[in-house]
Amino acid sequence: MNRPKVVVLSEVSVDGRLAVSRDRLLLYGDERWNAIATPGQVNVFELLRSIHKPEATLEGSGSFVRDVEEPQPWLGQETGHSSESLYSDFLPEAVLHRPGHRGWFTAVDGRGRIRWLYKEYLDEAWKGWWPLVWVSHSTPAEYVAYLRREEIPYLVAGQERVDLGAALEKMKSALGVTCVLSTAGGRLNGALVRAGLVDEVNIQFLPAIIGGFDTPSLFDAPNLKADELPTRLNLISAQVETGGRVWLRYEVVREAVSG
Repeated sequence: MNRPKVVVLSEVSVDGRLAVSRDRLLLYGDERWNAIATPGQVNVFELLRSIHKPEATLEGSGSFVRDVEEPQPWLGQETGHSSESLYSDFLPEAVLHRPGHRGWFTAVDGRGRIRWLYKEYLDEAWKGWWPLVWVSHSTPAEYVAYLRREEIPYLVAGQERVDLGAALEKMKSALGVTCVLSTAGGRLNGALVRAGLVDEVNIQFLPAIIGGFDTPSLFDAPNLKADELPTRLNLISAQVETGGRVWLRYEVVREAVSG
């Protein structure tokens, strides 16, 4: 598979929780989470950006919209396009070759739930980054048409759901992306791990315990099948910070193919 390197970064409690409860969005925080997530000595996100120089970040739709939340309706219901053109990759030249392009703020949204309030981020750290959406052939046509109207690029991969491997291959072949930094939730990162698509795992442990039976966790992946092995890791480095934060950095061990 010719795909970009995939680096995962997660900030979790000691018991591996990504949030204090399932009804809180990862991107918008929570006062109870903020009470334990005091800034560390090392900005791991920025450090990984300097090490790997990713041309794309990755989030799941659950980082933007809660499962129990009904998204805002689309502006206009007419698709205005044939099915064939709608479900072809949409990479407008005006976006691809715009001055100052630096990277892609990528989201997996096979159900068409995210409403994009901003196209380009004005914060200096993110200036030049543009949204990019991964959809599938089962994503509602009205949503795909909405992305086209808003000139938000998207890649089509998979039939019933987004094929993560195929989407990553398109990131490499169509956009030249060589590294993706995922700060997504447990379900997307778990799916990436199960599909064998993760190359490096970075975990920032916070000195706190959250608990909960359905609280989002580090890798919410399906149970291992009888013939599946756990994903093995090699430790690259371990760093303990003042205040109790611990940053662990691992590379994923690729199992040798027999025969």
